[in-house]
Amino acid sequence: MTTSVNRRILALAIPSLGALIAQPLMVLADTAMVGHLGKQLLAGLAVGSSIITTVTGLMVFLAYTTTPRVARLLGAGDRPGAIRAGIDGIWLGLGCGVVLLLATIAIGPLIVPVFTDDALAQQAATQYLTISAWGLPGMLTVIAATGLLRGLQDARSPLIIASVGAAINVVLNYLLIYPASLGIAGSALGTALAETLMAVAYVVIAVRASRKHGVSLRPGIGDPRQALTDSSLMIARTATMRVAMLLLVLLGGTVGVSELAALQVLVTVFNLLAFTLDALAIAAQAMIGHDLGAGDTGAVRGLVGVLVRWGLWLGCALAVIVAALAPVLGRVFTSDESVLQLLPAGFWALALALPVSALVFVLDGVLIGASDIAYLALVGVINLAVFAGCAAVVWLLQPTGTTGVIALWAAYGGGFMISRAVTLSLRVRTQRWLGGAANQAN
Repeated sequence: MTTSVNRRILALAIPSLGALIAQPLMVLADTAMVGHLGKQLLAGLAVGSSIITTVTGLMVFLAYTTTPRVARLLGAGDRPGAIRAGIDGIWLGLGCGVVLLLATIAIGPLIVPVFTDDALAQQAATQYLTISAWGLPGMLTVIAATGLLRGLQDARSPLIIASVGAAINVVLNYLLIYPASLGIAGSALGTALAETLMAVAYVVIAVRASRKHGVSLRPGIGDPRQALTDSSLMIARTATMRVAMLLLVLLGGTVGVSELAALQVLVTVFNLLAFTLDALAIAAQAMIGHDLGAGDTGAVRGLVGVLVRWGLWLGCALAVIVAALAPVLGRVFTSDESVLQLLPAGFWALALALPVSALVFVLDGVLIGASDIAYLALVGVINLAVFAGCAAVVWLLQPTGTTGVIALWAAYGGGFMISRAVTLSLRVRTQRWLGGAANQAN
């Protein structure tokens, strides 16, 4: 039993990890190529890509609401219904993409000056933002369609599409930036084209599945009231995490320049490790949704136990790696001695929080798989309030140097993550979290 569960986890988590990494690799390629065009253009890319990334990050609900819905219907033996639910998600993603495209083109140029007062950087950021926005319909379609395939327990197809899309993006960006001499506009255009091609690949898969099972492709988003409720709650849940990270960076700016620079390195490393942890959370979403759809709550309870053990082992393994590399890891990111002196202690603080963070990712995936979104949105506000209290203490004490870096990460990895771990664990210990899936199945 445990062996088969482990195989299911690996079959979903490993390909999901590859698909998750593909997107930041696209950003990395953009940064590397634009970086050779000058610091103003690189600054413009930082601003424009940050705005686009924030928009797409908030839209992750398209996958996180589609995956469990599709998985439940599949587990209940209704494959045509599962495919239709996924197609509804794709239509919703496409619609949101078009709306955000228009909004970004209209509002984006007004937002850019908030981030920089350099005229050339503003011009570059606006150019990148308004061109790359044309890729939003494709990107949000990709996010929703990924939810469909994950719900169908297929993590390999998203991996293939993401990998090919990332490769195409690198080639297009090189050709458009350099031989075509489009500069940062070429970077934006190449990324938008790659995202659109990825969306076409997903649409082809969805159309084939619908024809095979006699499912309608007509436009729709399912029950509009349910779709709006789920989407709003998931956005609220995601927004609390985004605000917490933003508050952490703002807090770092009050402590000191070197401390803020060290914090940026820690956040970068944590975000990279988060992809590994998120792959396990995605496996939890798909598996929990499927098994709840099959009506086997006993198996679901056992599955949660296995997933938690996986999360804790993975978190501990990552913690050991980070702690072992703490004395030298900082030199990958900076050569500034004042920052390097602060990083080893910061990495140790990060490492200590990783097992708790892993538990949070797994339990979050479990509750998303059970569609317990209302609870996640509610406790997200509570967790954010706890973190705000911790941040206020750090702000009042104004610790500097190594103590300041440790305090910054203790507020986030300790206050925010421990608060999330407690509220999620308390929920999973009850039977109430199973009600969300039952209600939606009806």
